[in-house]
Amino acid sequence: MQIQNRTIGPGAAPFIIAEMSGNHNQSLDRALAIVDAAGKAGAHALKLQTYTADTMTLALTSGEFTIRDENSLWQGRNLHALYQQAYTPWEWHAPIMQRAQELGMICFSTPFDETAVDFLESLDVPCYKIASFENIHLPLIRKVAATGKPLIMSTGMASIAELDEAVRTARAAGCQDLILLKCTSTYPATPANTNVLTIPHMRNLFGCQVGLSDHTMGLGASVAAVAHGATVIEKHFTLRRADGGVDSTFSMEPEELAALVVETGRAWESLGQVTYGPTEAEKKSLVFRRSIYIAQDIAAGTVLTQDNLRCVRPGLGLPPKYYDLLLGRKVNRDVAAGTPMNWDLLGG
Repeated sequence: MQIQNRTIGPGAAPFIIAEMSGNHNQSLDRALAIVDAAGKAGAHALKLQTYTADTMTLALTSGEFTIRDENSLWQGRNLHALYQQAYTPWEWHAPIMQRAQELGMICFSTPFDETAVDFLESLDVPCYKIASFENIHLPLIRKVAATGKPLIMSTGMASIAELDEAVRTARAAGCQDLILLKCTSTYPATPANTNVLTIPHMRNLFGCQVGLSDHTMGLGASVAAVAHGATVIEKHFTLRRADGGVDSTFSMEPEELAALVVETGRAWESLGQVTYGPTEAEKKSLVFRRSIYIAQDIAAGTVLTQDNLRCVRPGLGLPPKYYDLLLGRKVNRDVAAGTPMNWDLLGG
């Protein structure tokens, strides 16, 4: 498929998305600096999130409206206050998108409710993302799909039945170009719970491109995903994890993002096709294989033995598979050491 001037698919290098999320720490200057750093690192796209605290949750602090998971990065945080801290002010979207465009990056967003879709349509975004936590929000999926623009959807936590429902909803509402992202909705995720082998299975099951929304630290899971057919890689991105922020703990820094672009590109290039025998580039190395050579100066009629016949480099003589067959045979002429063995030297 095509998103603006970028081809996404098996025939192109992986599409690398830098996810800003709330790492702007409520500073537009920092947000623009993140855009600059992502562009310099070679990211192909920058992704925002479009919501307000009020469109995400209720302004309550009781019970389930406060995170009470001791393993969560946000343990003890009130949901409304957390989203208020993390959200990207809607008036920032236009300048962020303009900066990304100036740097040659595609810029789009994840809407979290229908009003966000209307707003993003006013900015003419080129595509949309559905977050893992929204992949059961069928009215939202229907609204996004009806725009007719490419849709990227994370699959975290979703069962096959839920994904089938989401995919059917998107396609019925007009989505022609769909990419599913294998995702583990833990923050951070571990390589052990990433399960990239799901990628080719998901691609065959739903008949669409599949990528990875990667919350692990490092590059390994993303490179493995590309090796299993991922055409899109999404990673959270920040200037420095030490600066803090709601998602900073599991976000990449600029040097890491640059390495991700390079290494996933190399992984994609290495896939090639099923092939055996020397490649064009290897043919010039064939001469450095072992072959059979005369190892001593010998006179006509001399019997070939392990002393005067050896398998050595280079590869201009007979292949080593004939070595045992040659032992005990006689040469038909005087032969100097270093002569590649051939059938014409035998008998007479």
